[in-house]
Amino acid sequence: MSDLKVTSLDVARMAGVSQSAVSRVFSGASASKTTIAKVRAAADRLGYRPNSLARAMITGKSRIIGLVVAYLDNQFYPLAIERLSQALQERGYHILLIMAGNSPEGIDAVMQDLMTYQVDGIITASVAISSDLTERCSAMGIPVVMFNRGQDGSGLSSITSANVEGGRKVAEFLLAGGHGRIAHVAGWQGSSTGRDRTQGFLAALAEAGAPPPEMIDGMYDRATAAEAARRLMEGPQPPDAIFVGNDHMALAVMDTLRHEMGVRIPGDVSIVGYDDVPMAAWPAYDLTTLRQPVNRMVEATVDTLLAEIEDPARGHEKVEITGPLIIRGSARVPQGWT
Repeated sequence: MSDLKVTSLDVARMAGVSQSAVSRVFSGASASKTTIAKVRAAADRLGYRPNSLARAMITGKSRIIGLVVAYLDNQFYPLAIERLSQALQERGYHILLIMAGNSPEGIDAVMQDLMTYQVDGIITASVAISSDLTERCSAMGIPVVMFNRGQDGSGLSSITSANVEGGRKVAEFLLAGGHGRIAHVAGWQGSSTGRDRTQGFLAALAEAGAPPPEMIDGMYDRATAAEAARRLMEGPQPPDAIFVGNDHMALAVMDTLRHEMGVRIPGDVSIVGYDDVPMAAWPAYDLTTLRQPVNRMVEATVDTLLAEIEDPARGHEKVEITGPLIIRGSARVPQGWT
């Protein structure tokens, strides 16, 4: 049979189930494992593929979630996207991934395009959207959840790590290690994540009576972070510790210091990052870093978005998930810390 001639009724007959059972299987609704296996085997044999657009017109639900991502250079995001996609597929949804820059105009254009696809919901990963677009999504009944980014006054749910607390943990660790000249290559200060990590870091230093650190905005950019490392180490009083606002930048800082400037890590300077991307654990880096609990963040994001899809009147949530400091070999370890 050709694809055009195969219908859900054909699949139902071959599988020995009702047509509604076939519909449940392909819509992600509740069905027994035996029914799912029979239906999918029959569909594969017949070459049947469900018409998602037609189903969306009938049910008003596309079972598609739009995922807007600003950039993928940061190794944290490919991992998060993979986990988000898996978690949504397990719940019967599919992801429509769209890349967007961080300019308001570009993001608004992307979001408007998403609306034309009749997505059931939208996840924005480290992307801020305008209040006008927020209102339009709300008016159209499209819930939006922000992943790894908050936005005060947006009226949107957000899922982040506990960034202020994370910044404090890093400061306390470096102070306990006896560092006296601490610097900070900050995450982009135009983002809530960058500001919050910096806020917690500076507050803990100030409370301990430590001098304000020399701080450079690394813009979450590898080249910018590398130049920041050069400026810091070539200054009159080079730091003996640097907190870098995410691992993507921290790896660039480590490469620059070691291979370009001949600086020993941690002998001359301790480096601490934020995220705990897979590369951080590589022996070449062995980076001490504050872990973002990506699995729990993904779970909370999916649960929150699907709950808002099911109940549009549901209130919005701001979820912050605590992550641990992962101690490796890139920073001096205070006595008694493991």
